[in-house]
Amino acid sequence: MKAMYYEAFEATPEIRNLPDPTPGEDGVVIAVGATGLCRSDWHGWMGHDPDIKLPHVPGHELAGKVVATGRGVVRFKVGDRVTVPFVSGCGHCAECHSGNQQVCPSQFQPGFTHWGSFAEYVAIDYADTNLVHLPESVDDATAASLGCRFATSFRAVADQAKTRPGEWIAVHGCGGVGLSAIMIASALGANAIAIDISAEKLAFARECGAVATINAAKVADVAEAVREITKGGAHVSIDALGHPVTCFNSIKNLRRRGRHVQVGLMLGDYATPQIPMAQVIGHELEIYGSHGMQAWRYDAMLDMLAAGKIAPQKLIGRRISLEEAVPALMSLDKAEGKGISVITRF
Repeated sequence: MKAMYYEAFEATPEIRNLPDPTPGEDGVVIAVGATGLCRSDWHGWMGHDPDIKLPHVPGHELAGKVVATGRGVVRFKVGDRVTVPFVSGCGHCAECHSGNQQVCPSQFQPGFTHWGSFAEYVAIDYADTNLVHLPESVDDATAASLGCRFATSFRAVADQAKTRPGEWIAVHGCGGVGLSAIMIASALGANAIAIDISAEKLAFARECGAVATINAAKVADVAEAVREITKGGAHVSIDALGHPVTCFNSIKNLRRRGRHVQVGLMLGDYATPQIPMAQVIGHELEIYGSHGMQAWRYDAMLDMLAAGKIAPQKLIGRRISLEEAVPALMSLDKAEGKGISVITRF
């Protein structure tokens, strides 16, 4: 198979011909129809993720067609169109039995714990627990865009923060995660404030449902700007970027008893950010993490998509080839342009 491959962190990936994968007893092999580029892939390429063992094939947002199944797979067959959460559970542990596969201690993560989807084929373990059937109305590129950013944002906004109609939600960072969170919050009836340093991204955030925007490069105090718009602070705040500044501001801009959700990864030098702990205690703030979303929750997201309440396809900026994905991966920390890039040509 043709795949993106690297043997050292921070080294330029190569396009190689590698052996085709075979399915495990409880797994499948998927012919990749589309796969998204995500900042998490950049973190992995930089060496920030201890789960990655070299050499490696990255990629974790994918959709495609099942082309081979293991003997133990019963819910899926060759020819099925599927996607998969980027965090997949083993199906046997206490967390999986409670429905929380996204925090399974033996989790399978394509592109991190195993070779990923920047390839013509990818093997996925624990298929019956984690694969999601795709309706014909959802194309591969749209389905791939759901796999990490959109699904993680859905869980962050709907399940972790329990965002309610009429509440104010501040979203720090208008990349793929942030724009997804804005779109989902708007669909749930909340009032989203988009915060970024790019005027282009802030304008796009309004197209995705933001009712107000803040250019963080042009205000002296982001948290104060949020409090002014919301008359007291946000009920919910999302750090969609993963930076000490956005994490701090996201907590600082909350009203009393507000909820902060950390979605952007905090790795490497950013792993131990400063937070306003006196405010957390005195205002009884709640702090949550959001790490993917369970396969069984995809139905709610796909139903909203079918009903036209969310439109993740609007967030796709570029459809590129596997070769074009090499420089795109290496520059993901630059956060240039709007929308996300999806590999659709192999």
